[in-house]
Amino acid sequence: MANSKPPARIVYQEFGRVADPISEEQIDLPPQQQNVRIQATRSGRKGKTVTVVSGLQLSAMGQQALLKALKSFCGSGGTLKEDCLEIQGDQREKILAYLLKQGYKAKISGG
Repeated sequence: MANSKPPARIVYQEFGRVADPISEEQIDLPPQQQNVRIQATRSGRKGKTVTVVSGLQLSAMGQQALLKALKSFCGSGGTLKEDCLEIQGDQREKILAYLLKQGYKAKISGG
């Protein structure tokens, strides 16, 4: 008979609950099933224009990989904030062309 240990249990925890990494992991949708919006905005950025890509349903690793590819393609900096990708400058047309080439259903929104 194998000597097996019972699963670890938390007997006492003062703050919050332990996050289950399996249930909080987001599943990547194929690019053809995602409706992506691309918008240039300056609000809250002291007049600096950034291009915001929203509507992506990707895991954190997938978002980081797409962000890195977009930054490299546009030749500018960027960041990931609140499940939206932010690329420095008005890069709407470049990002739209890149995402359409990758198979995403993307469109430019806003003025």
